[in-house]
Amino acid sequence: MFTPTRDEARALFFETWRKFKVGVALEGLETTVIGVLTAHPEYHAILEQPERHRHADYRPDDGQVNPFLHLSLHLAVEEQLSIDQPRGIRSRYQELVARLGSEHDAKHRIVECLAETVWQAQRRGGAFDERVYFDCLARAPRG
Repeated sequence: MFTPTRDEARALFFETWRKFKVGVALEGLETTVIGVLTAHPEYHAILEQPERHRHADYRPDDGQVNPFLHLSLHLAVEEQLSIDQPRGIRSRYQELVARLGSEHDAKHRIVECLAETVWQAQRRGGAFDERVYFDCLARAPRG
């Protein structure tokens, strides 16, 4: 299993963005990463300034969104969809696309539910609960 440190994960984002911008061929995971990065133009200015943002801290209690956490959750969702794990996530994704009318909106809903499910598991000191995850996805609003 790939379990990068915070610095390694951020380095992957910065390096993939750099390679993309200068036209260097992307390999392996970078091809998935660039799909996530290009879908989030709101973070491009951050990716353009690795020296400034590599070690930045983001505090949710101050209303700050951690762009690297958000992008990492998107990568996790892409992986889940590619291998249909947890089993059935792909079909639930397709249902969300149909309900919300957008692949990007459907993925954002999955990201929100993934974050919520992980947070709940950590809070109670338990394992990731697929039922909680899928229940959250089922509550997605209509598009």
